[in-house]
Amino acid sequence: MDRKIEKKKWPPKRIAAYSAVAIFVLFVIYVFVFQFSKSSLNVRKERITISEVTKGAFQEFIPVIGEVMPIDTYHLDAMEGGRVEEIFMEAGSVVQKGDNILRLGNTNLLLDIMWREAELFQQSNNLRNTRLQMEQYRLQLSQEVASIDNQLQQQKRTYERYQELMKDNLISQHEFDLAKDQYEYLGKRRDLTIESQTNELEFRQAQIIALETSLRRMQDNLEVVKQKQDNLTIRAPISGYLTALSAEIGQSKTPGQRIGQIDVMDNFRVRIPVDEHYIARVEKERGGTFDFAGNTYTLYVDRVYLEVVDGRFEIDMLFPENAPQGIRRGMSLHIRLEMGDISDDAILLAKGGFFQTTGGNWVYVLDKSEKIATKRPIRLGMSNAYVHEVLEGLQPGEKVITSSYESFGNNERLVLR
Repeated sequence: MDRKIEKKKWPPKRIAAYSAVAIFVLFVIYVFVFQFSKSSLNVRKERITISEVTKGAFQEFIPVIGEVMPIDTYHLDAMEGGRVEEIFMEAGSVVQKGDNILRLGNTNLLLDIMWREAELFQQSNNLRNTRLQMEQYRLQLSQEVASIDNQLQQQKRTYERYQELMKDNLISQHEFDLAKDQYEYLGKRRDLTIESQTNELEFRQAQIIALETSLRRMQDNLEVVKQKQDNLTIRAPISGYLTALSAEIGQSKTPGQRIGQIDVMDNFRVRIPVDEHYIARVEKERGGTFDFAGNTYTLYVDRVYLEVVDGRFEIDMLFPENAPQGIRRGMSLHIRLEMGDISDDAILLAKGGFFQTTGGNWVYVLDKSEKIATKRPIRLGMSNAYVHEVLEGLQPGEKVITSSYESFGNNERLVLR
């Protein structure tokens, strides 16, 4: 007996077909929902800057501006105060070492010199008189000693004669004792006179030495005061250009007041203010380059001034040889100051306005069609005035939008039109 076979509503083939369709629909939904739902922004290509990531040598440097200054500068100060009486040179003149520049007058200093000269003359007279008195006293004492010696000699002969007479009892004991006492007295008197003469001469000699010392001191003081008088004439300490002179006839100058300036123009140095952020990285012999008159020239750091004023410290840079032709005092040079060694195989990205928005943490990278740019995280290293060193996130040949991102908002993708 035949049995009716009921047809299955969901055969395997139908299930497989519907499953495939469902998977395709879900895929399409995923693409549209999860991909194209990302925030996008249409951007005109001509309004942005696109740079290609490259590989090459990298030198970290910072751009600085330096002022050309003379290799040496000497300031003219008034050693002594006074009134300007005569000016021999004008500002802008070429001076030789020792040339007179101006002369000051100081009446008080002249009176001081006259008083010291009079005092020196008086002290010199005192010394001469003391020496004369000492010589006179020495002669007087010599005469006195000679007289005592003569008396002693005569009394000695009398005493010796009395000794002989006393043996024969030809004189009395009293007469003999008188002769003996007189002889001994004259001997003691002679010794005391010589001792007194020696002490007196030593005292007077010490007095003379003190007067001589005082006289020498007064002479030295007078020389110092005369040197002050000589300092009233301001002279050029070196040969060079008298670039500044602040003095007029009749004008009063105080001691230590700045009067002028002499510059040595044989060569130049460049004084550069640098941000204090780099104070630990700028060292002597560090190099730098600048462009001038179509050529590139080098400099090196000669001196670092560690004092920080208004967030900056200063350095002096010198030319390896003579300064280029055309360099003049007061010119400003735009210098690339080196901060590190050269890296030969660094990945480089051109600098641009994007850094102000991203801080170098991400960029928009173009795809192969160069019609879509997508955010990508990166990591940058050192930089100079032209490029950043790329440490992670980019490869040579990729193209990146390097212009400002301020108008892009938080969009994940940019569609270039």
